[in-house]
Amino acid sequence: MEKSIYYQHKIENLINITDIVTIHYFEFDKSFESDGEAHDFWEIVYADKDDIIIQAEDSVSVLHEGYMAFHKPMEFHKLSADKSVPPNVFIISFICTSKAMSFFEGKILYIPEELRPFIATIIAEAKQTFALPVNNPYMKQLTLLPSPNLGGQQMIRISLEQFLILLIRHSSAQNPSEIFVPHNQLNSELCKSIVSLLEENVFADLSLDDICKYTNYGKTFLCNAFKKSTGTSIMHYYMELKINAAKKMIREKSHSFAQISELLYFSTPAYFTYLFKKYTRMTPSQYYRSVCTPKTKPPIA
Repeated sequence: MEKSIYYQHKIENLINITDIVTIHYFEFDKSFESDGEAHDFWEIVYADKDDIIIQAEDSVSVLHEGYMAFHKPMEFHKLSADKSVPPNVFIISFICTSKAMSFFEGKILYIPEELRPFIATIIAEAKQTFALPVNNPYMKQLTLLPSPNLGGQQMIRISLEQFLILLIRHSSAQNPSEIFVPHNQLNSELCKSIVSLLEENVFADLSLDDICKYTNYGKTFLCNAFKKSTGTSIMHYYMELKINAAKKMIREKSHSFAQISELLYFSTPAYFTYLFKKYTRMTPSQYYRSVCTPKTKPPIA
């Protein structure tokens, strides 16, 4: 029998990330200001919630929520809050010498909704792979967890490379509609409407019955559809929204813990503290001390 001949095709790598240097998800207070720095690797900064002021060389800009800034190697840069709101910021730095990275030099880009799940994937994998300290902007070295996610480091690299390639496509108007989105994201109108309802009622006390009445669906169908789409339950998602709102108010330093508890419709301040620790692994006072600068006394509980 004649042997078939197969030809191997060498895969071209448009973007090849060789090393991850740091990964941060910061919940800054409104007085935060970093020291300026320059280093020999790339850094990208994404404003996840609210705006933050960025400086690149001698240029100062406002990085609005939903936008990402790119700092090329050896570019001086620094961050500061705008003194009015406490921002949430995602930062990742990495080594990549691919020529395609020149596309990002000096750019501030809006990140479309369909690409944001990649950022969420990177953050989730990082939390399960590395021991990430809370709000430490001076971390210089990643430390693996004792039992890190299987393949977590590779997943971070793959997700980041895919994100950057798709962002180039989108920004260059090359097949902008052909963007792969993971199946477990909010891809149904039903789940999007539930999320909108929860977000609009963070400072209220929605029950599952209220949500069912709003959507005209039964509990079993609604809970299964939401869990399948998001990976979590409706009420867990709602509680995470409330805890995030509490964290923001703590960083704003405008309310006591008791006032925050009341505004978010927790039954008692003690129950608020219990749930806050359950979701963040810190008490409200511990969280305050971890994020607020300068160090001052926490609000009265």
